[in-house]
Amino acid sequence: MLTRPRLRFFTALRSPISTRRLATESRLASDHVRIVEVGPRDGLQNEKQSISMETKLDMIQRLAKTGVTTIEAGSFVPAKWVPQMASTSEICQKLLVSPPSAQHTIAYNYLVPNIKGLESLVKIMDETGVPADATGVDSKAATTTEISLFAAATEAFSKANTNCTIAESLERIKPIVALAKTRNIRVRGYVSVALGCPYEGPEVNPSTVADITASLLEMGADEVSVADTTGMGTAPRTMELLQALKAAGIANTDLALHFHDTYGQALVNTLVGLEHGIRIFDSSVGGLGGCPYSKGATGNVSTEDLIHTVHSLGMHTGVNLEEMSRIGSWISGELGRANDSRAGKATLGRLSG
Repeated sequence: MLTRPRLRFFTALRSPISTRRLATESRLASDHVRIVEVGPRDGLQNEKQSISMETKLDMIQRLAKTGVTTIEAGSFVPAKWVPQMASTSEICQKLLVSPPSAQHTIAYNYLVPNIKGLESLVKIMDETGVPADATGVDSKAATTTEISLFAAATEAFSKANTNCTIAESLERIKPIVALAKTRNIRVRGYVSVALGCPYEGPEVNPSTVADITASLLEMGADEVSVADTTGMGTAPRTMELLQALKAAGIANTDLALHFHDTYGQALVNTLVGLEHGIRIFDSSVGGLGGCPYSKGATGNVSTEDLIHTVHSLGMHTGVNLEEMSRIGSWISGELGRANDSRAGKATLGRLSG
């Protein structure tokens, strides 16, 4: 029987934070939160209308000027699976040769579902002559190239998404990680549907998630993002999952959290993660997103809302909220959809008032 965890974080928020630090013993390291901006990949992949490569590049170039240090730029998946990612090869080539100007190094991340996807990325690197950790050929902007790999926390989702079992998917991942390491490409793992599955329901076994996460790290993944793909996660189950990961010996520094806001719990779950000591979170500008394999799942937690929440706690992201808010408004207009960021809309309203 699940016992309700004591969420010290929310108790702390009821009293002043005079030292600008969270009143929790898990709050031992830095007050810096790294945001992984997933808008250009996870945010756009589920859009129905066609999006031009120029718009995608424009979006990435704007994001590069906000202070984010990691941007998901695309996905090396067949266009018949995810049509919006059809221009990833061209985008990758342009970012390698002429990356957007920025005041800091930016890591551009690409999802590779199989070894063929990584081989496509490596081929582009060889053709451009730009290694994974390099300065663009025609620019002084420093960049790094990363990849993401996916495993699922339930057998049903794994079979629907990758047409194989969890164990088989992990075996397929091994040679991808091995090849990436020979090319000095940083590897980011994802564990999908960690807090709810569209086929098996909300009760996903935390121990299974912990085992898969540990397997990815043991293979050589540099970081694993544990994803609430469906947005079914709640505060108690998020804490239970984090406790299971800790019990498995997985360090907070090796973990990121990825929340969708289907049921409006993404920021609540983020606060639980912060209390637990997690300092890396994925988000999407304007709250863009959705999963082609998870019917009903809405967008990621919006980057603007995440920034506002983190900053309101006296913590730091290095990301400019006003600039991010402008991008959220712009890309929402380009897509002809509502801007799903409350903090973004409020920030722009205040600036224009």
